[in-house]
Amino acid sequence: MKLLALFGLLATLMLTTGCATPGYSVNERFQQIGRNWDYEGKQAADDIDETLLLRPASHLTWWNVQ
Repeated sequence: MKLLALFGLLATLMLTTGCATPGYSVNERFQQIGRNWDYEGKQAADDIDETLLLRPASHLTWWNVQ
């Protein structure tokens, strides 16, 4: 139990003090991570839509010649 409390204290100190990325504050770093996760999630959704053919057909096919 003491080891768990010590680990929690060390983790808290690392997040709030000197272990930040040198060029960015903790808040800026979390914002970057959040933007990256959002972008990766959108790419995953796009891949799933393409795989399951959930997108409407494009009007730019050669079958649409008038």
